[in-house]
Parts: sequence; C-alpha cells; structure tokens
Amino acid sequence: MQAKDSNPPDGGYGWVVVVSAFIVMGLTVAVLKTFGLFFVEIQQHFDELASTTSWITSVTIAVFHLGAPVASSLCVQYTHRTVVITGGFLAFSGMALGFFGLNMVWMYATTGFLQGLGISFSWTPAISIVSHYFSKKRALANAIASAGECAFAFMFGPFFQWLISQYGWEGSLLIIGGIQLNICVCGVLMRPLASSCLPEASHCETETPPANGASRRDKEDKSPIMHKTLNWMLVRQTEFVLYAIFGILAAMSFFVPPLFLVPLSYSLGIDESWTASLLSILAMVDFGGRLLCGWYANLHVTKTIHLLAITITLISTSLMLLPLANNYLSLAIFTGFYGFFFGTTVAIHITVLADVVGMPEFDSALGLFMLIRSTGGFVGPPLAGLIVDMAGDYRAGFYMAGATLVLSAGFLIILDQLQQRKKRGSKIRTQPEKSTLPYPSLDILKHQ
Repeated sequence: MQAKDSNPPDGGYGWVVVVSAFIVMGLTVAVLKTFGLFFVEIQQHFDELASTTSWITSVTIAVFHLGAPVASSLCVQYTHRTVVITGGFLAFSGMALGFFGLNMVWMYATTGFLQGLGISFSWTPAISIVSHYFSKKRALANAIASAGECAFAFMFGPFFQWLISQYGWEGSLLIIGGIQLNICVCGVLMRPLASSCLPEASHCETETPPANGASRRDKEDKSPIMHKTLNWMLVRQTEFVLYAIFGILAAMSFFVPPLFLVPLSYSLGIDESWTASLLSILAMVDFGGRLLCGWYANLHVTKTIHLLAITITLISTSLMLLPLANNYLSLAIFTGFYGFFFGTTVAIHITVLADVVGMPEFDSALGLFMLIRSTGGFVGPPLAGLIVDMAGDYRAGFYMAGATLVLSAGFLIILDQLQQRKKRGSKIRTQPEKSTLPYPSLDILKHQ
C-alpha cells in the first residue's frame, strides 16, 4: 500500500483539489488585492490620514507572510484539509468582526490580523496540496490554481463597488466574510493523501539504503518531516541573502499600486463605476501576463533571472508613467501595462528562487523567503501613505513604488554577476585537471 501511495495520482480526484484551490485563491488573495475599494470609505469614516489607514492592509500582508511557515508546520502535524478549514473560519471572523468598525485599532486586529492569518492558513496549504496530487502535470495544475486570484479579482472589482453603494463598507465586510466561509467547503474537498508529502517520498526511493538495515518504507515515513524543517543556515548563503533583499524591496512596492489606484482615480474626478473597472482591468491583464511569461520561460530562450530583471524594470517604468495619466483612458492604459508586467513577475519569481538555492533546499528557502519578505509588505504601504500625506498627492505613492523596484532590480543584477563569477571560477579550477590527464608528464617521457 505504501508503494502505491508514494506516486501522486496526477489527475482523477486531483482536479477536484485544483478547482478547490482555484476558489481558495480567489477568496483570499483576490480579496486582499481589491481591498483598495474600502480605503477611502474607511479613511473618511474614521477621519484618519492615508498612512494610518494603510496600516490595515500592511498588517494583513505581514501576517499573511509570517503565518506561512506556521501553516506549513501545521499541515505536517495535522492535514491540509484541517488547516484550510481553520483558515476559512479565521478569514470570516476577521471580516465579520470588522463590520462593527469600533476604531482603527479594532480594524487592525480584525480585517488586518485575523484576515491575514485566515489568508495564510488557507492559501499556503491550498498551494501545497496541489503539488502533492500532481507530478508530471504539476506546473499546469499550479497555474490553473493560481489563476483563481486573477479571475476572482476581475469580478470582485465591480461587485465590491456595488456592495459598498448598497450596504456601506461595514455591511460589505460582513457579506464578504460570509462568502469567505466557502473556503471551509473547499477545505473539506481537499481530501488528504495517505502520504503527507508525496514528492519527497518518491525522491527518497532513489537514495542508498541505510547500513543499519532500515526499510525504505521507514525512510519514506521520516524524510518528509525532515525535509519540511526550515534550514536556517540558508541565511548564510550570499545568493539567498541577495534574493531575499530583492524580495523585501519588491514586496514594499507590489502592494502600493492596488491600494492607491482607487484614491488616485477619485482625485482625477473619475466616476466610481469606472474606477471599479480599473481593478478588473488589472486582474485581466495580470492573468494574461502570467500565462504568457510562464509559456515563454518554459522555452528556455532567456535565463530566468535575466527575464525577472527585465520584467521588474518594466514594472517600475510603468509605475513611473502611471501618475502622468489625467483621465480614465490614460489611467486604464498605464494600469494595464503595470498589471501585465506584474503578472509576468509573479509567474517566474519562485522559479528563480529554485534556481538560486537548488531543489533540495527549495522548501526551506520558500518558507524563509516569505518570512523575510513580509517585512517589505509590512513597511511598504505605510511608508507610501506617509509620502502621500507629506506630498499631498496620491501620485507620490506610485513614484515611491517605482523607485523601490528599480533598486530591487539592482540586487538581481548583483546576484547574477555573483553566480556567473562562481561559474567561471569552477570552470577554471576543473580545466587544468582535464587538460593534463590525457597526456603523460615530462618526467615520464624522460625516463622512457
């Protein structure tokens, strides 16, 4: 039975899991991406500064990232199904309690902390279990699951705007919380497999049997948990540190445009109904960017880290140009450019991480990367809000995001140069050995 379970089904019920993960992506990250629609409403209700209000999103993003390693550990101890269901209840609680809107601290604790923890406990195991169900079709399955974020964000823009107009921002939070209870239904459908970490189990079969005579089954049972333990020694690797710094700077920028896009459109006098459509455009071109860049990356025409540096540069350029918009059409065009290039970046940045650390350390690297990157997501929105308050213009937030992305691209270039230098060094060390082996030494020739 164990041998049978060690191979992922690669289909069958796995597609039910993919559809469930697709919905979970939509009810978590898509809600976070469209929360900018509530920004002005909450700011006006509490009569607070933009920097103060932006801490709601900042807390959500930070807890989302910080909770990822915890969620992964709970998946090992219990099941993915249990953690996803727990995440659904936490997300609902955060939105439902936010309905009361007592004060800003209350909003930080509910729609900030509880919602972020719910997203983390839902998103992390949903992405993980898809990889357990698929091996050969894993890339396709993950692409379909992650597309739920874009598909739901496309619909949530106008839908949330309608909810706010009909029920106010407090009632809208309660309704959205009720919708997020469907995460629990999706969690129930995520049936656990017999082996808690199938890909690692199949990897263990290729290893040499231990000298003490332990069975391969024992190794399969032990190695998944060993593999999921975070390797903190990665923080001593220069390549990983450089990529982690890139992640921090990128996270500082990525969550700023969706947060201030709606207030910027209002400041330009654009109607609310048209403003909501901007978020739909953002989601649609994001979806296209992910698919196109994923397809292009698989052709291996361009090195992935080079491709990532290019997309980051294009995102920063689009953010620098976006504030030049003075009407709906120009704003929609620049928003489309930003959304497309953002999608291309999301499609490959995890692949680059795997290239940097190698697959044996990838699980640990991913957990640590999200943990470290959370500092950028926590600092970015409040910093942009502070700059907006000082400048008195929402455009300043986009300039800040674009400049930070330019800086992050610099660390990618440094990382690439370091990798190339090490590669050249390894070739130089091995070349003399290869050149001298086929030929006899001079001493031997003299004796002959």
